Amino acid sequence: MSGHSKWSNIKHRKEKSDAQKGKIFTKMGREIAITVRQGGPDPAVNSKLKDVIAKAKANNMPNDTIERSIKKASGELGGANYEEIVYEGYGPSGVAVIVETATDNKNRTAGEMRHFFDKYGGNLGTSGCVSFMFDKKGVIIVEKADDIDEDELMMEALEAGAEDMAVEEDFYEINTAPDDFHKVYSVLEEKGYTFASAGVEMVPQTTTVLEIEDDIKKMNKLIELLEDFDDVQNVYHNWDMPEDRE
Repeated sequence: MSGHSKWSNIKHRKEKSDAQKGKIFTKMGREIAITVRQGGPDPAVNSKLKDVIAKAKANNMPNDTIERSIKKASGELGGANYEEIVYEGYGPSGVAVIVETATDNKNRTAGEMRHFFDKYGGNLGTSGCVSFMFDKKGVIIVEKADDIDEDELMMEALEAGAEDMAVEEDFYEINTAPDDFHKVYSVLEEKGYTFASAGVEMVPQTTTVLEIEDDIKKMNKLIELLEDFDDVQNVYHNWDMPEDRE
């Protein structure tokens, strides 16, 4: 997606997280729980847990809440058993959509996914139908500020192992290979940078521009409903806005 669209999405999520921190922390807790059950509670051994902790911190989740989520997932505090299920499908005019969920009732989740896609001009597809159009990348977003030296940030990011850094109107986007994400994140965090968002994401290789107003409204509503649904952890898509609307 273009820089503008990505920044709009980040600001939207941040505004929601300010108003609904409890809901955001619940989603992050589920992601931690699944990761702990897959690879154990020690981030020194479970590299994916390190990445999820970094993402939780970028969402302003307190350290004690993160620790509690890890203990809960490892059985020290009890808790529900969540299953990770990924749905793939199409929005209006063939926009590719990937939805990562964490659920304790997969029949409920599957039914709601079908309902959301059908209602707003899309349809669910089979596993793998759109994921080939995305690359898994570490993505670190640093909001532009007067005290940030662009060249210095780029040099520090690349020296830490980043693949590249894109300079957009409102932010810097640093991309890494998935395995290098935590190293780059940690180096920049130690140097005092704060992040608008950080995590391992599914990044679209190409984008689909919607020109029809009704399609744009339906796509907005589909993303909104998916992101608000409790079982949904992450929503990725390749939708972009036409330049004259940015």
